[in-house]
Amino acid sequence: MEFDKKHIEEFKQFLVDNKEHFDEELLNKAKNVRDKIEEIRLIGNIHLISNAHKLVNLVLDDKREELVSFAQIEGVAWAGSELTLELKLEWIQSIRSTLWNFLHRFDELSEEVIDINQVYEMGNRVNGMIDQFLRGFFVSYSTYKDNLIAHQKKLVNHLSVPIIPIAETVSVIPLIGTIDLGRARIIEEKILMEISKKRITLLFFDLSGIAEVEEDTMHHLLNILRGVEMMGCHPVITGLQPKIVQTILREGLDSGLHAETKASLQQALKDHLTVNLWADNKDR
Repeated sequence: MEFDKKHIEEFKQFLVDNKEHFDEELLNKAKNVRDKIEEIRLIGNIHLISNAHKLVNLVLDDKREELVSFAQIEGVAWAGSELTLELKLEWIQSIRSTLWNFLHRFDELSEEVIDINQVYEMGNRVNGMIDQFLRGFFVSYSTYKDNLIAHQKKLVNHLSVPIIPIAETVSVIPLIGTIDLGRARIIEEKILMEISKKRITLLFFDLSGIAEVEEDTMHHLLNILRGVEMMGCHPVITGLQPKIVQTILREGLDSGLHAETKASLQQALKDHLTVNLWADNKDR
């Protein structure tokens, strides 16, 4: 006899009638999750028991679009709560196992003789739907995490490009660490915006904390210097390291380096600020 819609509805009612037993078995199987039910609800506003019943009903009703949508929502909720994937996997596998067990009991208690092949066919459909849920969950989870990491990286990169004002129209940008093409673009964006916003006319680029720069990145940094000049700001480079100078000479980039250079930031500040102070006193 075919495990048709009638049997599915009877099985759903069987689950409703035995909800307490279903929940008890589910929690016994998911031992690690069981002790964190309330914590998970508080951290991520995730109601595991009610969500388990929702997943089971979507699976039994073969509502694939709604199941995928539910998986996406669950993925975002789980990723945003910083809960471990190990807990989620344990929970889903426990739902799968418990559902299979109750399907078997329903078959044993049924007054009608149900072809065992139909029961296994139903089980395969259950497995397929739960696997589809897991795929949707993981895609949503990883996409959310990737976007979050990208946002945090951009934020960190912005914070790692400090522009320090030392006079009304004079600022210093000390660069440290590794500069790749992505960070160079952020440097360009922030510098040009700050020049316009703060009307900077003299900007010191202190590169003493940069040991090495790739060729493509060096090209981009030279373009930044040209952009600074186009905005009416005078760039001064300080603290160039030997490896960076060698890269500039080896690649023939020295012809594009029009900015003034000084051995150290201290020397640049002494030379330029002394001149500025002298000029200001003279005007008075």
